[in-house]
Amino acid sequence: MAATVPELRHRNRKVGLIALGSALAMLGLGYASVPLYRMFCQVTGFGGTTQRVSEAQAAGVKVVNNTVVIRFDANVERGMPWDFKPLQVTDTVSIGARDMAIFTAKNLSDKPITGRASFNVEPEQAGRYFNKVQCFCFTEQTLKPGEEVRMPVIYYVDPAILQDPEAQDIEQITLSYTFHPDAGQDIGATGAGAVIAEGTKALDRAGTGG
Repeated sequence: MAATVPELRHRNRKVGLIALGSALAMLGLGYASVPLYRMFCQVTGFGGTTQRVSEAQAAGVKVVNNTVVIRFDANVERGMPWDFKPLQVTDTVSIGARDMAIFTAKNLSDKPITGRASFNVEPEQAGRYFNKVQCFCFTEQTLKPGEEVRMPVIYYVDPAILQDPEAQDIEQITLSYTFHPDAGQDIGATGAGAVIAEGTKALDRAGTGG
């Protein structure tokens, strides 16, 4: 028996509501995926994501005799007129001991510029054991024209790395930072002025955390 016009309308309305609900669910999942991915990376160290700890947590870590070399790497997004570099390129530290690294940044332009740093460590399996107590990467940084600043990072390598078969033989860890300008800034990168609209997008793709 053929369906009546009211029945067809009811079916079409039902199908439309199901499709709309599915679309909204996918949209919500898309928005939730970024923070969930960042949380996953921070917990597991996936992709070389480092960990963020408190002073109290760091104070309870036992220092061991084993050492590891930490190499520091500094970069800026293309077109960002900052000079950004580590004060010391490498340092040998005791595993479990807190240490401080200093980076310097200078604004080479004639206008204030705000940036935020993304970061990771290599090899990737060391990420879950590299803990930051204090870091300039936790917040955005604004430099006035010609201003130069020193930016500290306080960190330690968790002794648990020595119990991980995939990480216990690591002799050198590279901590790498890349500064990105905040979106919407005229940083004058091309002479006529370049408005950065992709800075924060690039930072989201790189992943920030702690």
